[in-house]
Amino acid sequence: MKRILALIITLVTFATVLSGCDSTPKTSGTEQVIRATIASEPKTLDPSLNNAVDGGNYILCAFEGLTTLGKDGTIVAGSAEKWETSDDGLVWTFHIRKDAKWSDGKDVTAQDFVYSWKRLVDPATAADYAYYIYFIKNGEKINAGEADANTLGVRAVDEKTLEVTLESPCQFFTEIVAFPALVPLREDIVSANKDKWALNPSTYIGNGPYKLTGWEHDSKITFEKNENYWDKNNVIAPKIEWYLMNDQNAILSAFKNGQVLYAKNIPTDELAAEKQAGNLRILPILGTYYIDFVNNKPPFDNVKVRKAFSLAIDRNYLVENVKKGGETPATAFVPYGIADVNPEPDFRTTGGDYISVKPEDYEKNVAEAKRLLAEAGYPNGQGLPKITFGLNSGAGHEPVAEALQQMWKENLGVEVEILAQEWNVFQQSRKDGVYNINRNGWIGDYMDPSTFMDIFTTGNGQNNAKYSNPKYDELISSARKETDPTKRIQMFHDAEKLLMDDAAIAPLYFYTEPVVVSPKLQGIVNSKLGFVIFKWASIKQ
Repeated sequence: MKRILALIITLVTFATVLSGCDSTPKTSGTEQVIRATIASEPKTLDPSLNNAVDGGNYILCAFEGLTTLGKDGTIVAGSAEKWETSDDGLVWTFHIRKDAKWSDGKDVTAQDFVYSWKRLVDPATAADYAYYIYFIKNGEKINAGEADANTLGVRAVDEKTLEVTLESPCQFFTEIVAFPALVPLREDIVSANKDKWALNPSTYIGNGPYKLTGWEHDSKITFEKNENYWDKNNVIAPKIEWYLMNDQNAILSAFKNGQVLYAKNIPTDELAAEKQAGNLRILPILGTYYIDFVNNKPPFDNVKVRKAFSLAIDRNYLVENVKKGGETPATAFVPYGIADVNPEPDFRTTGGDYISVKPEDYEKNVAEAKRLLAEAGYPNGQGLPKITFGLNSGAGHEPVAEALQQMWKENLGVEVEILAQEWNVFQQSRKDGVYNINRNGWIGDYMDPSTFMDIFTTGNGQNNAKYSNPKYDELISSARKETDPTKRIQMFHDAEKLLMDDAAIAPLYFYTEPVVVSPKLQGIVNSKLGFVIFKWASIKQ
């Protein structure tokens, strides 16, 4: 017996040593922790101030709008259990669930939405997504400083009833109110610490399926199940750990060793191997990757220079030899997949191509680019001021920028300096117009062309190209009020033509989203708008 006992003790000790040496996170039936990485350190988790898809993903863990995303990726009832509209489509009445509560146990009220939306549209907040409130009566006037915030067409009828009056009927308003910027906020929490409330788990009080429990900057953001969430019984994953990673090789390594079970932004050269291994998924996503020419800064204040730089780009080369993720060369700004007046043909097909990406036309494009640059006073690039190209490091952006840099040098004789920054820093530099050219990308927020076209109005917080055309602004403003679907869609087509004729930006390709997913991870919901929902996910043992 002594020998047997000694052997058991030895084996147990040996097993403990082995377990201690293995740093790979383990999952068991009782610890279904979802570990994922989609981006590096976010700029902010404040719903009113966030302007990035990764930030939106984190926000939707802790907050829930009147509507939300369901298991099939479509819009379903969220904090509001039901709603109705007036006969003219202008007045929406939302009924907030009686059991909708904040993570600290307090009731979610209609006034919480009123406060949040007024904060979003307040010009003092300087929210990039303030224009989403333009759908609501007086929203645009308030944001322009022409009306008082109290005139916004939103009011709390009682604690659980919210009435919203729109500027004009909006069939996709249920999609608007699901967006992260329009979630409710607690006035007592936010007003007490306006600058830091969203940094501290103790004050990051939300109403969503999870609550923030940890934020190790540049390392990890942790959310745990919110026991006060109205639908807590249907939330499967008890904990989500978002690893904040930038280096593509490190991301792939983390996936291979089991540190994360879901990852974006692995090296392009590894996509084929991960496909062979059965880990790669190429997800459809409604988005366009493009570059901003900063229109109010020389030399890109000259439309001929902008057109020359755009025409000199070989978009086929980018998707076939640089990205390799099934992307489509972009011939305009609005991608495929958004309905026109009728669902088919869609908006992009109806609008046609503004840039030819036929291989046989590339030489013609380059010749035209050289001619335009010479007409602008810079033959073979001579006399051009120093041109800087800003981007965020990692996530595969450098190879794209280097390919563009080489194309401009070979085709136009132009030297372009690439300057990379961390993601949370670059977002501000891009907004401030620090560089001549910016890397950019836009993922649609709802299924309508306005989600792409609105961002290039003068002064829009997302308009990093600093584009300004009064005719464009008028078309977008008119489309927002137009009730005739045919006339409205035509206004967006006309606006896109202006944008492309002015070459305010250079669309490069229409996105796909390559991700690697462990076969053990089940129940993920991916939205075409770039959101990944893990609350129904589980890990198969």
